[in-house]
Amino acid sequence: MIARYRSRSRVARVEELWGFLLISPWVVGFLLFTAGPMLVSLYFSFTEYAFPLKPAWIGLANYVRAFARDELFGMSLWNTLYYVGLAVPLGVCLSLMLALLLDRRISGRAVWRTIYYLPSIVPVVSATFLFLYIFQPDYGLINGWLWKLFEVEGPGWFNSRVWVKPTFILLALWSAGGPTMIILLAGLQNVPGEMYDAAKVDGAGRGRRFRHITLPLLSPTLFFVLITGLIAAFKIFGAVYVSTQGGPFYGSYFYVLHLFTQAFSHWQLGYASALAWILFVIVLVFTLIQFRFSGGWVHYEGETDNRAS
Repeated sequence: MIARYRSRSRVARVEELWGFLLISPWVVGFLLFTAGPMLVSLYFSFTEYAFPLKPAWIGLANYVRAFARDELFGMSLWNTLYYVGLAVPLGVCLSLMLALLLDRRISGRAVWRTIYYLPSIVPVVSATFLFLYIFQPDYGLINGWLWKLFEVEGPGWFNSRVWVKPTFILLALWSAGGPTMIILLAGLQNVPGEMYDAAKVDGAGRGRRFRHITLPLLSPTLFFVLITGLIAAFKIFGAVYVSTQGGPFYGSYFYVLHLFTQAFSHWQLGYASALAWILFVIVLVFTLIQFRFSGGWVHYEGETDNRAS
């Protein structure tokens, strides 16, 4: 009996050792390329670090500078919040609509799914240059159609301070058939068909079935794509950098572009590190708020069983 226990504990130790060995590449990579740089940037955020000079400790001065003396900080934050507040809910709604359409039994469904997914794999630089051509005020396709069909002179789009942020939102919606749609489509396929059949027998129409069956059972998936979409929207950078560079008149001067400019144009690495940590806290707060209020609309499968027991 004792020999069997010792043999079993020896096997457990060997399995535990192999487990640590197998995850060690990820752990080392995380410490070297994620956790380590984060801690270093946290230290730099409390220093005046103008490359190539050595960092000098200044305490909270960088954070005070951001909130009290940097006018571009407030402008870039407002532009980003405007973008996030519209792009995220519109993107989720459009992705949900596409997922509902492509979940139906139609001929060539796999082909349609592929067609709607293709825009999401186009590199952001290529997609941005395509939109620059389509939304060009003078010879672009959109303004040309507006004039030809309705004799309406189109807006300036990327060249207009008023329209540049809505144009970037349209650019974000262009890839709504990408990963978000696929995740929602997977969530829809997990909804039991028996529930729809029972609702039909009870006389529930499509609207009531969607409201009382689809949305509650899909709510965990919607919650996930809202969180990931929020994080991704706060990090908008590539499309802006290759197109408007924050213009016109700072109309598209988003937060990460401001961070990038401070770090790699002005070489204020200490201040840029502070901006990065402020963004981290902002995203964390928005995420915690969503978790705080998720209990009122996110319903998990096991909740009903737990309450019943």
